[in-house]
Amino acid sequence: MRADRLRRVRTAMAAQRCDLLALPPGDDFLYLAGFAPLRDERACVLLVGAGGEALLVPRVNAAQVESRLPVRLFTYNDTQGPFAALEAALRSVGDRLEAVAVGDDMRADHLLLMQQALPGARFLPASRLLAPMRMRKDPAEIEALRRAAATADAGVLAAAEACRPGTSEREVAAAAAGAIRGAGADAVGFAIVASGPNSAFPHHEPTNRRLRVGEAVLLDVGGRRDGYCSDITRMVFLGEPTPKYREVHALVEEAVRAALGVIRPDVPVAEVDRAARGVIARAGYGEFFIHRTGHGLGLTAHEPPSVVDTDATRLQEGMVFSVEPGIYLPGEFGVRLEDIVVVTQHGPEILSRLPRGLLRSA
Repeated sequence: MRADRLRRVRTAMAAQRCDLLALPPGDDFLYLAGFAPLRDERACVLLVGAGGEALLVPRVNAAQVESRLPVRLFTYNDTQGPFAALEAALRSVGDRLEAVAVGDDMRADHLLLMQQALPGARFLPASRLLAPMRMRKDPAEIEALRRAAATADAGVLAAAEACRPGTSEREVAAAAAGAIRGAGADAVGFAIVASGPNSAFPHHEPTNRRLRVGEAVLLDVGGRRDGYCSDITRMVFLGEPTPKYREVHALVEEAVRAALGVIRPDVPVAEVDRAARGVIARAGYGEFFIHRTGHGLGLTAHEPPSVVDTDATRLQEGMVFSVEPGIYLPGEFGVRLEDIVVVTQHGPEILSRLPRGLLRSA
């Protein structure tokens, strides 16, 4: 897999006349190399040229990296600093490095170091090369995403069970996090628990606010398993839902279904957003749908494609992204329903096993 991905990225580099790819530890590094070293303030950069690879790595981490990556290491200690080692590493991968793709999440000081070492080079974001590759998942990646989705399902169920009058948002979030880990996740990414008027904030941070009868609770949880992420949003209502809440929940569900209905290979990503947004706009709630319909998911929780009405990218089999329309009424409540889907030749495959219907709590 590593050799195939390196071959593919070199093909992309040649097509875009890029001489060097420079990646810091992170998801792009992990995708390409199968392992990513510790990321800290010390410069660590994987360099991929047309004819070889090299790794600038602090000596303190070199032994660990050497056992995991079959690549030539250029090390330095804290007293020396990285510049001389970086210059040697660059010489090892190419003579003319005029166009350099750098990881989108490279630290600014490390990018400045690269620019100092290559003063005449042109720099561009590595996502131009790697995003098209990472958007389309292979069968092993999709299976990993299925396993990750199961841990998020467990988190939602535990959170819904914990939703009781008098329980705080933070206590519900803790229940979700524990269940995600208990279901096999390596890490918890987030656990949004937003009750009552807080549910009108799409990215609310859980607080000590106590849940109350007669209110909606938005649950948005995700984690990471085997390197791959999960993400799901469901709604709970304490007591009998109000007519207005029922109306809004049903409308968001209709928007989800409309988006799912257009997902198939060769459809522009923009059409997914337009399908969901059109349902909500026609019902008079367009101004309250304040974010995109979805985002890609894989090694990173938010990655391409961005499901917006300006993205002309055409769907392909193996693409994975969220469908998560929402309506947010300030001072009242918000409703968001989210599923992660895989594009197949027959349409979308939903990774979650949980229904999107309203979860009730006493």
